[in-house]
Amino acid sequence: MLFKKHIYIIYIGFWCLLPIVIVSFFCNTIVLENSKNKSFSDASKISHNKVGLVLGTSKYLKNGKLNPYFTCRIKATQKLYNANKISFILVSGDNSQIDYNEPLDFKKELVLLGIPENKIILDYAGFRTLDSVVRANKIFNLNSFTIISQPFHTRRALFISNVNNLNAIAFNAEEIEGTANIFSSIREYFARTKVLLDFLFGIEPKFLGEKILIK
Repeated sequence: MLFKKHIYIIYIGFWCLLPIVIVSFFCNTIVLENSKNKSFSDASKISHNKVGLVLGTSKYLKNGKLNPYFTCRIKATQKLYNANKISFILVSGDNSQIDYNEPLDFKKELVLLGIPENKIILDYAGFRTLDSVVRANKIFNLNSFTIISQPFHTRRALFISNVNNLNAIAFNAEEIEGTANIFSSIREYFARTKVLLDFLFGIEPKFLGEKILIK
């Protein structure tokens, strides 16, 4: 009797989860199709844009170690700038707390690598990828720009750009191997579902504001 009860629970659980899995699969397919042929890993093959939009992340992991995603995005930005594929760098990230400042952390590292401070612009309200991409247009008046992040992330950012009629391309930072990549891939799978729902429901960035011209 107990065995039959467990089977019944599994059966109900399966049919409850199946629609979620199907919806997530189609959302991921749509996001991937919308970002085809707009993502590059070779700096010599990407066209020039005035501004490179770096998507922020924390400098350190919870265990206190340096975040490899942060390090690789810094290296990708430096590579693109040194190859004269971007003239300015817009770093968009989270600064919702006094002691947490993603854009400033990126700026400090980029300046140490020799990139002029006046070429780096900070967006402190890039709380989500949607915020970063939409604010690049609505606040910083950009219609064309180059997104910089890991491939799993740039695909979602490109989808957001496309549905907002922006002419964006992406330069891929190096992928991270191991368990961190597995976790990010799983998280991204559901993030792509959410970004499609955001589009359908017309979700806007948390904050907008006065326009800032990059010149």
